[in-house]
Amino acid sequence: MLAGRLQAGLAGRARGRPAAGAAGSAGQTVPVASVVPIDSADDPRLADYVRLTDVHLRRSLEAQHGLFVAEGEKVIRLAIGAGYPPRSLLVTAERLAGLGDLAGSLPVPVFVVSAPMAEALTGYRLHRGALASMQRRPLPALAQVLAGARRIVVLEDIVDHGNVGAIFRCAAGVGIDAVVLAPRCADPLYRRAVKVSMGAVFAMPYARLPDWRSGLADLRAAGFRVLALTPAADAAPIGEIPARGRLALLLGTEGDGLSARWLEAADELVRIPMRGGVDSLNVAAAAAIACYLLAEPPD
Repeated sequence: MLAGRLQAGLAGRARGRPAAGAAGSAGQTVPVASVVPIDSADDPRLADYVRLTDVHLRRSLEAQHGLFVAEGEKVIRLAIGAGYPPRSLLVTAERLAGLGDLAGSLPVPVFVVSAPMAEALTGYRLHRGALASMQRRPLPALAQVLAGARRIVVLEDIVDHGNVGAIFRCAAGVGIDAVVLAPRCADPLYRRAVKVSMGAVFAMPYARLPDWRSGLADLRAAGFRVLALTPAADAAPIGEIPARGRLALLLGTEGDGLSARWLEAADELVRIPMRGGVDSLNVAAAAAIACYLLAEPPD
């Protein structure tokens, strides 16, 4: 199978044959040693990019080999700027010239493929024309992420990568200091989460709770007042909550919301008042409103 052959290549890629070089933007040229034309989607050197839409495969493959995939020139630059080491770049032949300065600045192979081959390999049409395989870094400890933070968002078992990415983006945009993930929450560095966040996952400090059961006690011990966002009618309107001290906003999974355990353990239940017969919002939309209302004003 394609996935099996490509995953075998992760153990040790062979060095590719160099091309004759390619003209980049502003007349720059990608170094010939870095350009590797590929003529088959089965090539094991492309193992990092196989079936990017297969969540189960990518979850195991990326965790096992400590990698993630960034899509598009802007996101790739943000990942590199945030200190994530690149492993390789995958570029369609049509986009290579326009990405010359980026490709030429990386000390890694630049695999060049046709657009149809990229689609066969990844499982979708590569609209932005560029992917980068990046090396993950160890997650910081919870205490390190909480140190100095005054506003944090805590995600309990949110499994949709698009929602996770959107929450990171809005949290970063309104000045939330950090994001904390429950153990079963989706991976912020999964390709779709990175894409939806527009690279905010690289700028926002985040950590995972070591234990779901005792996690809120750990936050409270660090001095946070824990607010649970819920559509329950008896919850306090979030706009009426005094936004003082260290605040942790809990957001629950799609559909069911926060677990009964976390609702009971929270210091206060808060809600976004709704109108027009609508009982609740998508978790990403609710997060944007709640984060804006709780964020401290900029200096």
